[in-house]
Amino acid sequence: MEISEAVRGLVRSLLFVLLWSRCESRESDLNGVTCGSLVKLLNTRHNVRLHSHDVKYGSGSGQQSVTGVENADDANSYWQIRGKPNRPCQRGAAIKCGQAIRITHMKTGRNLHTHHFSSPLSNNQEVSAFGENGEGDDLDVWTVQCDSIHWERDEAVRFKHVGTDVFLSVTGEQYGHPIRGQREVHGMSTPNQHNWWRAMEGVFIQPSQEPLRHDEL
Repeated sequence: MEISEAVRGLVRSLLFVLLWSRCESRESDLNGVTCGSLVKLLNTRHNVRLHSHDVKYGSGSGQQSVTGVENADDANSYWQIRGKPNRPCQRGAAIKCGQAIRITHMKTGRNLHTHHFSSPLSNNQEVSAFGENGEGDDLDVWTVQCDSIHWERDEAVRFKHVGTDVFLSVTGEQYGHPIRGQREVHGMSTPNQHNWWRAMEGVFIQPSQEPLRHDEL
């Protein structure tokens, strides 16, 4: 009888540990940035959100400009996290540290992009928004650099450009008319305090608890 009670107690303990570990795992999943999520990205050094709009650069590539803005409520600061060209990510799948992604501007459907043009204010590397309807080229691909297994929402991360090895950065230079007060966003060749970003407001797609479907981005 005592042995039977001991066995039942052991089983209850094991079930509790199993349920607790599954809850912990689920909570961890919900704290991550996932494929398909719409997010605003904050530069933690300069307190501005990554932003774009249908305003072209007057020099350099002449492509759609990308800036940093202080206003947290601007709808033009939403970006969708997607897989690289020809290699989509599963909708709701956690983004891994080191994973290659595209960052697509919600309002205009153009991808975060950089190339060997000088930025207009700091003469670093120009960052633009490029493509149509979410499709551009290989220079739209960035890797997420972070210290965990996955990109966590409350973790500061860096975005390193696959094609040119620069980091998405802000150093504080401000534009005049027609985008007065907005900050220049550019690429820098070295990791430093100017290229840390954190996910802020957004719509975070939860990992599916159903069998995998071909619902990809």
